[in-house]
Amino acid sequence: MISKPLKLGFLASGNGSSARAIVAAARAGTLDAEPRLLVSNNRSAPALAFAAEQGIAALSVPTQADPPAADARLAEAMTAHGVELIVLSGYLRELGPQIQARYAGRILNIHPGPLPQFGGHGMYGRRVHEAVIAAGVAESGIVIHLVDGEYDRGPAIARRTVPVEPGDTAETLEARVTGLEPGFFVETLSRIAAGEIVL
Repeated sequence: MISKPLKLGFLASGNGSSARAIVAAARAGTLDAEPRLLVSNNRSAPALAFAAEQGIAALSVPTQADPPAADARLAEAMTAHGVELIVLSGYLRELGPQIQARYAGRILNIHPGPLPQFGGHGMYGRRVHEAVIAAGVAESGIVIHLVDGEYDRGPAIARRTVPVEPGDTAETLEARVTGLEPGFFVETLSRIAAGEIVL
């Protein structure tokens, strides 16, 4: 059950651009949400420093040495902080079975290209835009989807098309898509909070 305000947890491996935009919207009162916790697998992630500056609980949970222990710690930390909905903001690790089971249907990821055509294992960041350009399609897109046990296969809850312009390279397309992602995440969470999207 997801109540209002949305009680959000974030997972970020780097800068956490979408998390920053979501926190800013919540602080400004334009998004009915409470940021509760930000977790990174990377101790030096700028997202952790950002969360601390914002007075949001910040936790580093490395995953490589002992994935099952990290999975359990992550699930327990989210629960302990009252998180009801988890937002992935550039989190470059596969989620374990405990966090997926505890938050089934309540973990959101944003993907920088059309799904399912440009998703799956290894399809993240610049690689997605390279594949879109190589395919010669007229449109790319942004998809916010629920996370399940397979990369980029969970049900899509919101999509936005992004035209591929003449002369686009992977770099120019990436810059345009990346610039749209944080605002689209805020907009989608606002629709969840308003009851327009039911998870």
